Amino acid sequence: MASTKDWFETVAEAQRRARRRLPKSVYYALVGGAEQGITLADNVAAFDELGFRPHIASLPAQRDQKTTVLGQEIDLPVVISPTGVQAVDPEGEVAVARAAASSNIQNPLNPDQTVSTAMGLSSFASRSVEDVCAVNDKIFFQVYWAGSKEDILARAERARAAGAKALIVTLDWTFATRRDWGSPPIPEKVDLRAALQFGPEMVTKPRYLLDWVRAGRIPDLTAPNMAPPGGGAAPTFFGAYGVWWTTPPPTWEDIAWLREQWGGQFMIKGIMRPDDARRAVDAGATAISVSNHGGNNLDGTPAAIRALPGIVDAVGDEIEVLMDGGVRRGSDVVKALALGARACLIGRAYLWGMGAQGERGVTNVLSILYKGIDEALLGLGKRSIHELTRDDLIVPEGFTRTEKY
Repeated sequence: MASTKDWFETVAEAQRRARRRLPKSVYYALVGGAEQGITLADNVAAFDELGFRPHIASLPAQRDQKTTVLGQEIDLPVVISPTGVQAVDPEGEVAVARAAASSNIQNPLNPDQTVSTAMGLSSFASRSVEDVCAVNDKIFFQVYWAGSKEDILARAERARAAGAKALIVTLDWTFATRRDWGSPPIPEKVDLRAALQFGPEMVTKPRYLLDWVRAGRIPDLTAPNMAPPGGGAAPTFFGAYGVWWTTPPPTWEDIAWLREQWGGQFMIKGIMRPDDARRAVDAGATAISVSNHGGNNLDGTPAAIRALPGIVDAVGDEIEVLMDGGVRRGSDVVKALALGARACLIGRAYLWGMGAQGERGVTNVLSILYKGIDEALLGLGKRSIHELTRDDLIVPEGFTRTEKY
């Protein structure tokens, strides 16, 4: 179907609409990568180097996308990646969780079909884990190594009590704020000073401003999931990052300790090397995400999809391997699955959807990906995502940039 006022046909169109609707500072917080943006660009461009080897007859009339990630059954191989404070929409992470829990997929073969998937919730989110778990029962709570071991474990246990089904430990970030196109100014809190500074931006985006007025609230830049155990005020977004920034990085022994204390499904996010993947297995992780933090980590790192095959070859028969970075189409997801991923996580794609049209925009993005996956499966002659193999792809020589370890 063609794009309409209430429906966009591609993730690229979602990005364009988000740019039109959002204040400049909010929009640029969603698009930038570290330094030159080399990794950010390669995350997207690398998918274009992979070709398909399609079939043309005896194609399956129905295709199945169901899979299991971290013990949870999901209806498409796409999981919401955890991202920090989402002042893109008044409902923030709650809106995303609702869209992930039940999205109306525009499937010509089944117009009333709904699908659900899991959501990673950041410990730096703007909405509490209790609020988010109340609307989606497939929540994976994400933590940074921030503060004492006792504080980290207390956050994890709070998430478990709220209903979180798995723990994600994010290790792929160095807090690189240097960007060749500039970092957008972001206030630590919304007060009179911030209103005076950012008011002109808001006035030029009346739809965005009206959404907040209707909601009867102002953007909340605190991180409620980082509140001190036992009570106390939640830190601001920058205060939460300050805790992380001043905490010594964890060792593999620290990660193994947290895995043992948690005892359940456990993902390590940020793997880009086979030797680190092996260490994740040794630490007891049940899943890893091949990820460079969406190009916001160490610039010059190859695209996540390039690192995927070597990591799958190293540990894919021992642990769930997911991939995060550069997914803009359903065909991108299929390429990652053909290279051995269990599923993909998405970040900017759903944030642009929310920036364009709130919860409905997130649903729209999931629908785009679902249909794109289905179309690629049809063209490849596959009844299920589980039938995909590397033989379905044309992989150019040197694509993986893989070193031997």
